[in-house]
Amino acid sequence: MDIAMLAVFIPTFFFVSVTPGMCMTLAMTLGMSIGVRRSLHMMWGELIGVALVSISSVIGVAAIMLNYPSLFSVLKYVGGAYLFYLGLQMWMSRGKMAIPSDLSAGTDTSPMTLAMQGFVTAIANPKGWAFMISLLPPFINPTLAMPPQLTVLIGIILMTEFGCLLLYASGGRTLRHFLQKSGNVRLMNRIAGTLMMGVGVWLALG
Repeated sequence: MDIAMLAVFIPTFFFVSVTPGMCMTLAMTLGMSIGVRRSLHMMWGELIGVALVSISSVIGVAAIMLNYPSLFSVLKYVGGAYLFYLGLQMWMSRGKMAIPSDLSAGTDTSPMTLAMQGFVTAIANPKGWAFMISLLPPFINPTLAMPPQLTVLIGIILMTEFGCLLLYASGGRTLRHFLQKSGNVRLMNRIAGTLMMGVGVWLALG
């Protein structure tokens, strides 16, 4: 792969992955309630789901790139607009991606249940599909072989996602005290929403 392209992709995906969303909120909640070690069961299930979403998204995008180049350009604009919309929703503390005010809901903590919860959250998360479909195309070189590119990109995605999940789970207890203070949930939603809107604009115009 192009080293310069990787140098842009790694921080870009880290920035997107670390943005609060369904999976990160789940990791943070479990970190608060059952601890980081037991939360690992949820994480491996979530990573399997992310890998499946990534592969499915890239295969679909690759087919569009080869057969319908004009549609591929439209897809970038639509993806960027959708990310901007999600960011706007977060800024207003609305939508499923916004951090909820109540982080203390109980959960079944059996290992398989946690793994399935992580897997289903990743598969059913519209943020994941939107990000993969809109983020990956700019970093795929149609003149190079597709399998090596997919291997590298998906490997980076999974390592970055796992690191962010650990970060949220580990910081859950400390973050809980911060979020319970008046106005802080809204503040975090607005910061994350603003950053996400910026990513949407970059993807649409890049």
